[in-house]
This record gives sequence, structure tokens and C-alpha cells, in this order.
Amino acid sequence: MRFDILTIFPNIFDSYLKESIIKRAQKSKLIKIHIHDIRKFSKDKHKKVDDIPFGGGAGMVMTPQPLHDAIKHVQKTNKGPVIFLTPQGETLTQPKTEKLASKNRDLILLCGRYEGIDQRIRDTLVDREISIGSYVLTGGELPAMVMIDAISRLIPGVIGKEESHQQDSFSKSLKRKKEYPHYTRPATFKEMNVPDVLLSGHHKKIEDWRKSKLK
Repeated sequence: MRFDILTIFPNIFDSYLKESIIKRAQKSKLIKIHIHDIRKFSKDKHKKVDDIPFGGGAGMVMTPQPLHDAIKHVQKTNKGPVIFLTPQGETLTQPKTEKLASKNRDLILLCGRYEGIDQRIRDTLVDREISIGSYVLTGGELPAMVMIDAISRLIPGVIGKEESHQQDSFSKSLKRKKEYPHYTRPATFKEMNVPDVLLSGHHKKIEDWRKSKLK
């Protein structure tokens, strides 16, 4: 699966995408991640990508020309939908993440900044708008990383065992509920004990206990 990220701050992604599971998934060619600097597409001599909003108001708005050219450039190699990361979009959920992963479609992730992007780009080139929560961030880069992480871990082979994500919070097998508590060694820590049922070896009782702890 391929992800193309459009941003004016490409270096933000350096540490996160080069560590842990996401790094291994790229090395194994299970996912591909390409980052594109929107500023490189600006025809302004100073590579400016923002301007004051018509009608007045605080803040700046990303101008249409660099966005248009950047998207069109990426679409030459990525035929997937353009997703604009914005607090005004539909909220990302586990079922939506599963659907995106199961389709195994390439995605173009557009990261806005400032007060957002020119509406004409949203009207003509954006296929879908997604939010990671009812709050405002300084840009779409963190939401883009969240989406890549949430989708990638559902792709076969990315994480070690398939059942790991099949038993996650909000998964279908847990009826979209929050996961049960987990314990590990030692059995006693600072006078706090692991529930006896988890030490019993009785698989049916353990399963029933875990189901009773779903929220």
C-alpha cells in the first residue's frame, strides 16, 4: 500500500516514519511512504504558499496554485483518493480504518496549515475529509501519521501476529468495545496480585473473565 503525503514541513515525519513497525513495514515493502514538499510547487519567487483570506479575518490561507500542482503531480503515480486532514472532516474510527486497509488502496494525504486551504481545492481535488478528533492542531501532519499508523498495522504482515490487532480495542471481535486489562510477570508486584483466573490455565474461564471486563 502506498501513501503520498503533501506537506510544507516534510522534515516533521523523519523520526516517526523511520522507527519501529512503520520502518520495518517499509523495509519489507508492505507499505511505501512518499513525502512531497508543497513549497516546491509554488510559482512565487519566494516559494510562498499562503495569503490573507478574502473578506478579512485572522490567520492565513494556503493558496490554490501550489496545492493544485502538487496534487496533480502526485496523481501521476498514485491513483488513490485525496484525503484532506481537517477537524471539519468525518471522525476516523476503527471500522473506517479497517475498511481503508481492506481495500488496500493507495492514499494521498493532504496536510493543511494555518486557517486551512483554499475552498476551491477542497471542492475540486479533495475526495474525502477526515478528522482524528474534535480539537484543532497546528497542521495535518500529526493526523497523517495517525492514519498511516492505524491503517498500516492492519495490513497482513506488518505486525507479528494477525490476532494482535483482531483483539484490539474497538475491533469487530470485541464488538467495538474497549479491551480487557492485561497483566504480566511478576504475579505479585508491590502487594498487588494478578487475578487468580488468569493463573488458572482454564481457557474458558479466562475467556469469560476477559469478556466481562470489556467496556
